Amino acid sequence: MQDIRRNNVDRFTGFGALYDQNRPSAPTEVVEILTTYLGHKPRMVADVGCGTGLSSWIWLHEADRIIGFEPSDDMRTVAESKWESAGKPDNLRFVSGLSHELGLPDDSVDILTCSQSFHWMEPQSTLSEFARVLRPGGIFAAYDCDWPPMLDWELEQAYQQLVLTADNRALQLSSPESQAYKWSKDGHLGQIQQSGLFRYVREIVFHHRETFDAERYVNLALSQGGLQTALKLGADEVRTAADEFRQLAVKVFDGHARSALFSYRMRLGIV
Repeated sequence: MQDIRRNNVDRFTGFGALYDQNRPSAPTEVVEILTTYLGHKPRMVADVGCGTGLSSWIWLHEADRIIGFEPSDDMRTVAESKWESAGKPDNLRFVSGLSHELGLPDDSVDILTCSQSFHWMEPQSTLSEFARVLRPGGIFAAYDCDWPPMLDWELEQAYQQLVLTADNRALQLSSPESQAYKWSKDGHLGQIQQSGLFRYVREIVFHHRETFDAERYVNLALSQGGLQTALKLGADEVRTAADEFRQLAVKVFDGHARSALFSYRMRLGIV
């Protein structure tokens, strides 16, 4: 299990800036939904697997304290750089940490989130740790968007094919002992329910729009971990496929910015 955890962390090395500049910002609906269930302003929010902090900043004025946990030095460095540029806000900090050993006191967290990250965590040990640190009535929420965002069916189809090609090539080129492991997002709700650690469990679906031009849409695809892994391993055919995808994106956008729709699925549990 330790090797899997290390491989999952290593998967996100080397493209923190690309990730941060092109991934969608966390929707404000996350704050609205979770604060409504909590019933008051959270004293402590833990954002686990926070990456470059895109999912942490939405809590800046909505919680007394926020801690972003990110084991990837590359991703966390980007988060810390943005924190410094923003004047080092006192109520926000970023630390290295794994989901099964957060190092927080018992009953110390009101809201704990995993944005696009819970599928990289071993669920049983992770959920036990989350339940330990959450206060009674506290909330765990794993939320993910569907890839790719809705914009143009031909471009979406090409996006899916590019990512599938890259994932398959990465598996072919990498040794079994170095491969990352991803738990199915479709299993999140069942894992939360079956843990027996939460008294209320449900799934909530919502949407979020962001503006893209051709370059950002292509870079969104390039920010996928499997594609980056394939490129690192020298998969020239994936690089060629990415160039062809870029040409299609330029044609579809035709020099204009367009609104893309992200569909989100939040699976939550209340202790």
